[in-house]
Amino acid sequence: MTAKEFVELFYNEKNELIKQYFSNSQVTEVGSKIDSLGLTENQLAKMKDVLDVVITDIMYSILLGLDGEASIGGVQQNYKLYDENRLELTNSGEIEQYAYEYFHEVER
Repeated sequence: MTAKEFVELFYNEKNELIKQYFSNSQVTEVGSKIDSLGLTENQLAKMKDVLDVVITDIMYSILLGLDGEASIGGVQQNYKLYDENRLELTNSGEIEQYAYEYFHEVER
């Protein structure tokens, strides 16, 4: 797995979570709580946008933290992350690069 593929998995997961939260066909705890608010279509669209930004911020921060480029819980350090073939995904700066590309350039 490459750093790009790793970041892309996070990006796809974020999009799938948003899709599930606002889908009537899949019941999630978050989706149920959103439904219970009785929001109008306009309010629902705003809620979807807010959750999208929140999840983007969380995943982007985690990815940068894993790459040693940001703190996690107030501690910034280098981590070593390997795929199942023992190929290191960290320490090249590629996770940070692709995280920015996927979560900020593609999104906005």
